Amino acid sequence: MDYKPVKTFGELAVKSLDDFVYGIAPHPVRAKNGMVIGGGTVYPEINMTLPPMNIDESTMPEVRRQYAEMIEGILKRAKDLYAPGIIVELELLPETTMKPKWGIEINKILRDKMYEYEDKYGLKSLLRCTPNDTREILRPPLMRRGELLENMFITFEKCAEAGADILSIESTGGKEVHDEALVTCNIRKAIFALGVLGARDMRFLWSNIVRIAERTGSIAGGDTACGFANTALALAEQGMIPRVFAAVDRVATIPRSLVALEMGATGPDKDCGYEGPYMKAIAGVPISMEGKTAACAHLSAIGNIAACVCDMWSNESVQNVKLLSAPAPVVSTEQLIYDCRLMNEAAADGRSFALKMRDWLADSDSRLDPQAYVLKPGIVLEISQELVKEKDAFIATKKAAALAVEVIKRGMAQGKVLVSPREKKWLDIISSQIETIPDDGEEFWYEIQKELDIEKWRPEEYDLEVTTAQVASAGK
Repeated sequence: MDYKPVKTFGELAVKSLDDFVYGIAPHPVRAKNGMVIGGGTVYPEINMTLPPMNIDESTMPEVRRQYAEMIEGILKRAKDLYAPGIIVELELLPETTMKPKWGIEINKILRDKMYEYEDKYGLKSLLRCTPNDTREILRPPLMRRGELLENMFITFEKCAEAGADILSIESTGGKEVHDEALVTCNIRKAIFALGVLGARDMRFLWSNIVRIAERTGSIAGGDTACGFANTALALAEQGMIPRVFAAVDRVATIPRSLVALEMGATGPDKDCGYEGPYMKAIAGVPISMEGKTAACAHLSAIGNIAACVCDMWSNESVQNVKLLSAPAPVVSTEQLIYDCRLMNEAAADGRSFALKMRDWLADSDSRLDPQAYVLKPGIVLEISQELVKEKDAFIATKKAAALAVEVIKRGMAQGKVLVSPREKKWLDIISSQIETIPDDGEEFWYEIQKELDIEKWRPEEYDLEVTTAQVASAGK
């Protein structure tokens, strides 16, 4: 199978800071029902999941009832609040991906009710289906073969045939090494995991997902660095790793996430990919983002700035539990609709008001955390402008990390971003680690394999050949 990119990005799709704003993407996406993402309106994207429970044959009736209850409540609230439209994301759980029949049933429960609300009340909606990347269940994972992969692709295809409009995934190729890189704050290993392993896996995975989308008439949305930089974000929020490391790691994920678009995905990009603004700047695709309204799922220091160039606004995911007012998915729906209503109202008064809203969203966060600072629209365009000069994902990943360090240091010197005194030394540590990385990917692989435990992952699944010395060492 040919895993060559179908497109490359040699220049930015967003040409100026004044063109970089929420609701408008250079290449909007039109769905079958006429909804246009990135065409001027920010839409809510609601994501919901089951409360804690086992999923097996005996509990499937309750699983179906839960999803039926959630979608009814979500659509009713969207109708009652006059939402201009809504996107519903179904993030399938491991069990409902490994057994495609269950995932397809849930997909149908949601889509049928969404069709009903569109027919009865004119509420337009789109269903994003995100099968779970179950490959990582087996350790070390089989990335390109096996029953887990086959069932994941079946779930993609059958859910698309059953009405899913947008296909996405939170893929995990390279996570075996990246997890260790985060624990030890080793940017060399992080760059290898993202720029070599992650990029190679994304080319394989997205060549298949794009083909499924083409066969079924669905939209190949995009991927996310959720398993990578979002893990870093969560660890930084708990004080377990420096925030500056999480910020650099976020920027380093850009070339990896961009691979989905190089392979033919068109957006809307996945909500939990906080690197989404870079996807929009480089490829011009509409993006879904999540921030303060995703506090139901995780905490972050980027609650407002995440919204400043979004085209869809998401809550990440919320369990179907009862709150004082209503079930949590209904509450999240209302919160998202009000957030979108404010952004759209500002934009309706003219571009200058949308830009002012964008800047308020950005400036209210960007001074307080380096993870927010690297999402500031001007910084996004500055770094993106340099990254499109690189054709190789590994080189681009290395360059992205170096640029992140550079802009954070400059921001600190100018008093534009707050970095705690104990974290400042980490910028020099990260920078010195980056300087040890050669510019040749093969040479880097030869060097770094001696630092990696290859019993925890399978180099052959990434088309990498292990040296004899390392094989002998692993066999001891």
